[in-house]
Amino acid sequence: MASRAAQVNEKLKVRDFGTGTRGFGPVSGEDVAICVLPGTEIAFDAPIRTYRLYDQNDGALSSAVGIFRQVDKDKPHTHHDALELPDGTVVLLNVLAQNQTATVLQLPAAPKTKKEAEDQTRLVTVG
Repeated sequence: MASRAAQVNEKLKVRDFGTGTRGFGPVSGEDVAICVLPGTEIAFDAPIRTYRLYDQNDGALSSAVGIFRQVDKDKPHTHHDALELPDGTVVLLNVLAQNQTATVLQLPAAPKTKKEAEDQTRLVTVG
């Protein structure tokens, strides 16, 4: 699938890529994945919702904002893309309900140390 980097003020939509993973795409419906760097701040248009197959709850979380992170980078064959909410909760993008829209508020600052550069390196493999 084609991909490109996210831009400040860009509108995104949570979508299922048909490969067993979910992520961000443009609201236009264009068939492209929007790559978000760790540290990017994102604001949803409403409280973030997760996909709940067996739960009566609509999956609404307590926040409409989050910071993109990648978790468990040392574990292959697992989903890494996640949002960290202001209360410290980390939610995998793969469990987000589809078609939610959000805006990129801020991209991460340029790394100043080797550790910051490593933290901002985005894994692109999905297992």
